[in-house]
Amino acid sequence: MNFRTIAVVAGEHDEAASAAERLKDAYPTVPPEQADVIIALGGDGFMLETLHRYMSFGVPIFGMNRGSVGFLMNTFQENDLLERLRRAEAIALHPLRMTAEDIAGMQHEALAINEVSLLRQTRLAAKLKIEIDGIVRMNEMICDGILLATPAGSTAYNVSVNGPILPLNAHVLALTPISVFRPRHWRGAILPHDVTVTLHVLRPKTRPVSAVADYTEVRTVIKVVVREDRSATLKLLFDPEHDLEERIIKEQFLL
Repeated sequence: MNFRTIAVVAGEHDEAASAAERLKDAYPTVPPEQADVIIALGGDGFMLETLHRYMSFGVPIFGMNRGSVGFLMNTFQENDLLERLRRAEAIALHPLRMTAEDIAGMQHEALAINEVSLLRQTRLAAKLKIEIDGIVRMNEMICDGILLATPAGSTAYNVSVNGPILPLNAHVLALTPISVFRPRHWRGAILPHDVTVTLHVLRPKTRPVSAVADYTEVRTVIKVVVREDRSATLKLLFDPEHDLEERIIKEQFLL
């Protein structure tokens, strides 16, 4: 891939900020709104923030790890950046669109690249009803919450609550309970990527629940509808040797 103009953005940590300054000294850069490609320096959290911030720009993002985990980031290297960009391979992702209705009847929309999660707000467990494509699949679940994760997000919060890791090209989503009490031993479901998932909050006044799309939170919801938004496409660039698919497979065998 050939890019004429690049932008460099960085997280707040000193290591990321200083790396950004060195890259700006070494390569001609422009503001993100004028760039053909955006270089993001930080960890996975900053990559998520960058994807959200520049989603409407429609330009690919090449991340380099200056954070902790860096699952979605390439190895940091200051030399040969333009050559790495020329050789980079693109992966296209589609976010989830959350439409949440709160207890006052207000509608809230947000996009999630990793997951949409429902979480209890008080000491009382949440009571939820699960509907898939208009069919009620579970009348009542007592739990701390539930989440719907994309393949890209399946290695994040989803895996920490024992959800499945999904290959990027599997075209499925993971519906994973969080500390489920009833029904006992229910471990969730793997769903086709084009389903519509509707989550109803039972007893929202006495058992309030919040809905979170990545880092956008809506408090005291009564109903949350989630579907994949195919009209929005995110492009991530990776070094050929990075092989995100291979990293996802290897992640499933870590002890």
